[in-house]
Amino acid sequence: MAQLRTELLDQEVESDHLGDITQALDRMEQMIDSLLALARGGQIIGDRQPVDLADLVSKCWNTVEPRIDAELVCQTALTVKADETRLASLFENLLRNAVEHGGDDVTVTVGELADGFYVADDGEGIPPDEREEVFENGYSTADDGSGFGLSIVKRVAEAHGWEVVVTEGDDGGSRFEITGVETVS
Repeated sequence: MAQLRTELLDQEVESDHLGDITQALDRMEQMIDSLLALARGGQIIGDRQPVDLADLVSKCWNTVEPRIDAELVCQTALTVKADETRLASLFENLLRNAVEHGGDDVTVTVGELADGFYVADDGEGIPPDEREEVFENGYSTADDGSGFGLSIVKRVAEAHGWEVVVTEGDDGGSRFEITGVETVS
């Protein structure tokens, strides 16, 4: 309702404050969405269906609104058994995290593991002593971060019976490995 009223007001009045209001309302909406996703994260997942990772990752990348110079490299042909909606939430949060923390020209790579997949970037990475902390509710290094994104990732993985760990990527950035994943041949 506030967003609609702000749009209407913008048509009637010129004010430098309207942009700030719109930005604040958008941020509130993102935080609410994150909190709802976090709350759902602890629930039992829906039916597991075959999900083509390359297709899903591509769709998720388009929702992240990456920086112009950010690049996605998808090196997987895996089809996994998962709740597609929840898996999309996992990827959206990992991709958004890479774009927000990896720098303007970050390259994000999604690849295969023997029993799962990974999402890696070539950004600054996460110091070893903070790698467990990043999955805690509210942990964020960004001034405007909610601190729920990686917590959602962990909950979605756990709801599927998977494990998620963060390590250093091949190019020095962060690498999130999701293992214990059932694939479809």
